[in-house]
Amino acid sequence: MKNKVTKMTILKMKKKGEKIAAITSYDYLSTKLIDDTGIDCILVGDSLGMVIMGYENTLPVTMEEIIHHLKAVTRARPRAIVVGDMPFMSYQASVEDAVRNAGRLVKEGGAQSVKLEGGERYVPVIEAIVQASIPVVGHLGLTPQSLHEFGGYRVQGKDAESAERLISDAKALEKAGCFAIVLEGIPWQLAQKITGSIEIATIGIGAGPHCDGQVLVIQDMLGIYDEPLPKFVKMYEELGERIRGAVSAYVKDVKDGSFPGMEHSYSADKKKGPSDDPEDEKGNIAR
Repeated sequence: MKNKVTKMTILKMKKKGEKIAAITSYDYLSTKLIDDTGIDCILVGDSLGMVIMGYENTLPVTMEEIIHHLKAVTRARPRAIVVGDMPFMSYQASVEDAVRNAGRLVKEGGAQSVKLEGGERYVPVIEAIVQASIPVVGHLGLTPQSLHEFGGYRVQGKDAESAERLISDAKALEKAGCFAIVLEGIPWQLAQKITGSIEIATIGIGAGPHCDGQVLVIQDMLGIYDEPLPKFVKMYEELGERIRGAVSAYVKDVKDGSFPGMEHSYSADKKKGPSDDPEDEKGNIAR
């Protein structure tokens, strides 16, 4: 059993120059498979609103939905550090709300860290959560919960003024106690500059190759999410088509009567032994 990844592991990886691999997961079985790969960080992101719940964006996601999926992920007992997203309006209204909700993600969901979007204005929130002994990951650049403020999903930090603001935000989040920051949808030159200017880890998504690590939504990189993908996604598989093909074959077999066959059926002959029928002596079905 390899050592559990913690916030200290991530900080050591940053210091050593070792790249950090992160991915989203929302269920037990996927997490079991993912964790076998040596992944460092699993994010139970509010992206589940779109790829699991079918929402148009991440804004409708609730604390209960994040906690529900966190429970499923953490039951797999992954080696990777599990980070739970703080959904829209779970931390914006007050510091007290933020600490209480961050605590729920840890206490009820089993998260080992929480992630929240926003820059310097959320320093008091981050400081209070860190004071409650909960590790925090920040999120700068294209922050999806600010969709309406940005007027859509737009690359951030393209001009000098906004770039300097993001650099300042990153330094403020580091000072507030974050151990990592997700950098989303910003020019690679800016991501490189931010990464070199702070001692905590940067995790890029659409921020170029110079971040300390990368994160992708698993449905995107496996080709399951049936929507146009942004430029920054590399699709490693086209499982969507393979799933359609497999289920289509199953439908055909059921319709034409070729499934189930006798090899998939149980016998009434109780003299048959366990080697002939996948049942124990009490008739329980073996898996």
